[in-house]
Amino acid sequence: MPVNDSSKKVLTAARAVVIVAIVAAVAAYFVFPPYADFLKKIAAPFATGDFTVMREFVAQYGEMAAVVSFGLMIFQSVAAPLPAFLITFANANLFGWWQGAILSWTSAMAGAAVCFYIARLLGRDVTERLTSKAGLKHIDEFFDRHGTQSILIARLLPFISFDFVSYAAGLTSMGFWGFFVATGVGQLPATIVYSYVGGMLTGGAGLLVSGLLILFALSVLVILARQVYNERQARKAASARGKTAE
Repeated sequence: MPVNDSSKKVLTAARAVVIVAIVAAVAAYFVFPPYADFLKKIAAPFATGDFTVMREFVAQYGEMAAVVSFGLMIFQSVAAPLPAFLITFANANLFGWWQGAILSWTSAMAGAAVCFYIARLLGRDVTERLTSKAGLKHIDEFFDRHGTQSILIARLLPFISFDFVSYAAGLTSMGFWGFFVATGVGQLPATIVYSYVGGMLTGGAGLLVSGLLILFALSVLVILARQVYNERQARKAASARGKTAE
């Protein structure tokens, strides 16, 4: 169905707003020192790789801590790739594991939606500059291999960049709601696991975290391998039926 003039105008206006916002944000970093200092302050907890630093950063905002955490999750999504699990651990430690899980899951969903629409509005060239050309190419190949279930599978695998998947999905023809539902379902198990662990973390629990993350990754790989095997068997069966029919 052709896009009408009204829809084209809305799309053009939305694209212009996003481009102006990005250009303004970049320009402000260089010409407005307080803004640059603010971004550095936000980025600092991510650079440490220590969830306790992130926890202290979020906690200092008191009653606004949950709002700050929500904004940080969207920030790390757009400024891919930054370690979102630091926020998830901090949320669980601050708010309790299940409350933290809800906050982390909903904010991650919001971040995914923002990345999806940035890519859809601005196209591949701009998105590659915001992320990584090699990273997006890797996700494109993953999409080619796994077809319609790519988003769900990618969300289950902790070693695949959550944010790159969101950006890459926006560059495809898939509908937003299909992407959004698959993201929500696929992201939920990891969020629950990370939040439950994060709620028990202390400063000396690094090995426990690493062990649990590795265990979770291996479990998902087993599931993925089983699915790939089933798909191959189904293709062989279909091919055999085709030869028999001839």
